[in-house]
Amino acid sequence: MKSLKIKGGKPLSGKIHIQGSKNAVLPILAASLLGEGPVVIENCPVIGDVKDTLQIMEKLGCIICRKEEFVCVDASLADGFVIEKEQASRIRSSVLFLGALLGKIKKAVLPWPGGCAIGERPIDLHLEALRELGAIIEEYRQPGREQGEKNAGVLRADGKRMHGAAIQLRFPSVGATENIILAAVTLPGETIVEHAAREPEVDQLCEFLSLRGADIKREADTIRIRGGAVLKPICYRMQADRIVTGTYLLATAASRGAITILNFPNGLDALLLLLKKMGGEIQTKDQSLTFIMQRRACAAGFVETAPYPGFPTDLQSPLMAVLAGADGSSVLKENLFENRFKTAEELIRMGAQITVNGNCAGITGCDRLHGSRVKASDLRGGAALAIAALQASGITTMTGLEYVERGYEDIARDFRLLGAQAWVEQEKERRPDIRSAENMEDEKRRE
Repeated sequence: MKSLKIKGGKPLSGKIHIQGSKNAVLPILAASLLGEGPVVIENCPVIGDVKDTLQIMEKLGCIICRKEEFVCVDASLADGFVIEKEQASRIRSSVLFLGALLGKIKKAVLPWPGGCAIGERPIDLHLEALRELGAIIEEYRQPGREQGEKNAGVLRADGKRMHGAAIQLRFPSVGATENIILAAVTLPGETIVEHAAREPEVDQLCEFLSLRGADIKREADTIRIRGGAVLKPICYRMQADRIVTGTYLLATAASRGAITILNFPNGLDALLLLLKKMGGEIQTKDQSLTFIMQRRACAAGFVETAPYPGFPTDLQSPLMAVLAGADGSSVLKENLFENRFKTAEELIRMGAQITVNGNCAGITGCDRLHGSRVKASDLRGGAALAIAALQASGITTMTGLEYVERGYEDIARDFRLLGAQAWVEQEKERRPDIRSAENMEDEKRRE
């Protein structure tokens, strides 16, 4: 079992190049199934979710070649359409292969995606939209299990009669928007998606497909797709991951440091406005951004998560870690996922003053957190605990590092590059205490 260890008290300082975007590369990898010839992706992040996605693609018949941050995908001979339960259970975004397979092979079999640590993620919007495109989707559920439960059942989809359509999403779901695009780009006719997600990762998928020859246009929250174009080979470079970028900016705020992001991405305006409010200084030059916070951060007041361009839910936990050491009181309201506050329990172990009431958390900053042994239970929660460790006294040991590795290439390496004391250790598995009640009572009497 691996653990991340961080000795707090050193401000982050220096320059860093941010890895490619996780949330953009996963739908782009699914889109690599479409069209003819090889696709080369540069600056592809070396993370757990990409590894699991590529394994799914190999099972479907793709030829994969990977060397460091370069990935080459040739799906010319891929004819598989069944995604195995074991593979799908490791990565939530496997649901994106539903749209891609319907676009390529006109059929798909996919285990019903379960929930995850931050809350349920129903796929009703995905299924409704694909059915409006003409897909026939049959749902087979395991007895006694409901949608969103682990091993809930399987989806079987037939896309032989799919066609363009006008779709209005009830909620601007990123995954549903991407699944519509993946399916519609090869269909005859025009597909119009209203109330589509506006996240930059969706625009990167549209850019990738457009450069391959697709006809995709965005007008505010409406996306128009003229299907049927032949998609050609391409070499495409991923933009920097905006959530990793945001994490490192918040880590700088917590540690009272100064860093320069050399490849600063779009889509972080809401965070930058908040960091200025909290007392930070921001300087931009060409493609880089320098952020300076060399005093204790001010409280943020009231912050709520929202779809883009609002404050991203993926940065809510990292922000909570900063506010735990800020000057004053703040309130966070989580509008998207019901279990995003699980990290609060671990932060409290480090001395944070946090009160959770439903989907709101009140945080009163303390002068300093203290190092402790904590456990990550989800990706962004793990990043939050690492941020808390930077501003804590002593050493913090965080287990559950495998969650963080799903989205961050090497957070310990990056923190060290910026001057922090951070390292990964292999730990022996802890065995439970199996002493008898009688022996424990004897020990108490001796004491």
